[in-house]
Amino acid sequence: MRSLGFLVAGSILALGAAASAAPSQKAVAVLKPPAGGNVAGTVGFAAVEGGVRVSGRVTGLTPGSHGFHVHEKGDCSAADFTSAGGHFNPTGDPHAGPTEAKRHAGDMGNIEANKDGVAEINYLDTKLGFEGASNVVGRGVIVHANADDLKTQPTGNAGGRVACGVVEAVQ
Repeated sequence: MRSLGFLVAGSILALGAAASAAPSQKAVAVLKPPAGGNVAGTVGFAAVEGGVRVSGRVTGLTPGSHGFHVHEKGDCSAADFTSAGGHFNPTGDPHAGPTEAKRHAGDMGNIEANKDGVAEINYLDTKLGFEGASNVVGRGVIVHANADDLKTQPTGNAGGRVACGVVEAVQ
């Protein structure tokens, strides 16, 4: 547990260095596996010019691509994480890849785990925000077992949920 604390603190410090936003413009989700699983990590969100910087690290994955989404509810209480609901989609757009103009706000595409099962995340998202309908705080972050095909409606056919975390504002 101690190393996870350092990882969270390091992610939060990195977010502070990367963004010149007010404290309410930063958030972090600590990802935890279901019972018997081993996927874990942190995902940070920081308001920056042009959108929200999404950064983090996920471990314990099988090598390859894994669907990565913000879900509508910050609730990881169900054993299979279905309590997090569907993809966060305040605009009612179809499921698509993270660079498409019309997509769920929560469609973050795939993360790529290396041979050691580690995925590093660092990209700019233009649909997420910290105010109004696009507010990411209080939502769930889900990592899926399989790759998101970026087209199958409404979820991308990404398979089961192997990690879940709630996005919480940080100071």
